[in-house]
Amino acid sequence: MVEMLFKKKGLFTVSDALKVVEMASKKDPREIIIMCEAIDEDAKRRLWDYAKGVELMADLTGEKRNVKIEILEGYVSDKVKGIEL
Repeated sequence: MVEMLFKKKGLFTVSDALKVVEMASKKDPREIIIMCEAIDEDAKRRLWDYAKGVELMADLTGEKRNVKIEILEGYVSDKVKGIEL
């Protein structure tokens, strides 16, 4: 299973979500983990829309594919390796 972890100190915004979606679409992950201090509601919606879009496209092409979005809000660990935004 391919996982991608993104870290953002401060507020995770829509522009950050767009960067995540762009990177994720190239790597084809099964799970996207966002670690941030706070997240904008529009950014959450953008990430969930991406996950739903992947699922719908897979249904249309007959594939079994989905992306799980996990948001860890409140603390960003420096010890965890991930992609800094």
